[in-house]
Amino acid sequence: MLQKLVIAITIFLVILLALTFGESVARHALEWFQYLTGIVIHNFSDIYNAITGYVSQHTGKVLLALALTVPITIWVIRNKDVEQTHNRRKIAIVLAIFLGWLGAHRFYLGQVGRGLLYLLLFYFFPPILVILLSLIDAVRYWFMGDDVFQAPSQIKL
Repeated sequence: MLQKLVIAITIFLVILLALTFGESVARHALEWFQYLTGIVIHNFSDIYNAITGYVSQHTGKVLLALALTVPITIWVIRNKDVEQTHNRRKIAIVLAIFLGWLGAHRFYLGQVGRGLLYLLLFYFFPPILVILLSLIDAVRYWFMGDDVFQAPSQIKL
């Protein structure tokens, strides 16, 4: 149950980030992270004010993200048990290339701890570090065989 909730929240956040930063990714991402860093350091009540301010200014984006989250979450949860190994590896490669900086490929593989680590690395270190790590993961998954990819040696943190 908790894993399904984490999947739904992750999908919502990825869609909301894509809608928010899709227009000019670098500029908005840097401004947002600078603003977020100031909030975290000063006062936690500012986080609530920032979220309510964002929701009131971007109600359409939030509603669109919610509307997209529901069917995608239902599809992911229904197809999670019936997916083939080869398709799972391909999806992980695509996620690592395009959304690796968010750790989406790690969340997709059920490695929530490593996904959160990617988010923390992106927050505290230069974004290029996390982008390089995700591209390394994509190349590693590309050259990894299906049997090795599915092996229980995949540690789930």
